[in-house]
Amino acid sequence: MKNASIGDYFSARRGFYRMTKNTEDLRQRRAQQPAIDVFDRKILAALAADSSQSYARLGEAVGLSAPAVHERVRRLRQSGAIKGVHAALDGAALGKPLLAFVHVEAAGWGKSERLMQVLRFPEVEEMHSVAGDASVLFKVRTASPQDLEAFLAQIHAVPGVTGTRSYIALSTYLERPVQAGVTDSWPDMPRPE
Repeated sequence: MKNASIGDYFSARRGFYRMTKNTEDLRQRRAQQPAIDVFDRKILAALAADSSQSYARLGEAVGLSAPAVHERVRRLRQSGAIKGVHAALDGAALGKPLLAFVHVEAAGWGKSERLMQVLRFPEVEEMHSVAGDASVLFKVRTASPQDLEAFLAQIHAVPGVTGTRSYIALSTYLERPVQAGVTDSWPDMPRPE
């Protein structure tokens, strides 16, 4: 006997009710991301410094066994905390010593399909949609000021771009990937007298 309102039916052979549920319209619950603990942060920091380390060496550095480190690295990859492993390249050694940050001002939001095509150029290292007086920020590394000028010509050819401001780095004191550490308490800064 079937009750259409709740999808129950009676099995005469087995003598019990079985409820069938239609769950197609229920939302999937997102799996809770496991919290990144102190050991995870130590592993991530060690990998950021040198990703070619063995699990045994990482284990010695963070105080865990190699299998425990392997399992944590596997979990960190699955969660997306580790997006990939990359070689740190030197721009000057590759013939691209000029580092510039280009702020793009555009009518509207600015992140158009045409502007996104600029990402195909290997000189573009980063692109960010930003708040403030610019709508997009590029990190660009070129061989010369003339190559930066050619890049800017590509930007200015995009419909809707109203202007750019470029900041050329004279010296770089720190350039590093995302860091695993978190500052728990910011130190008090002395005030000028």
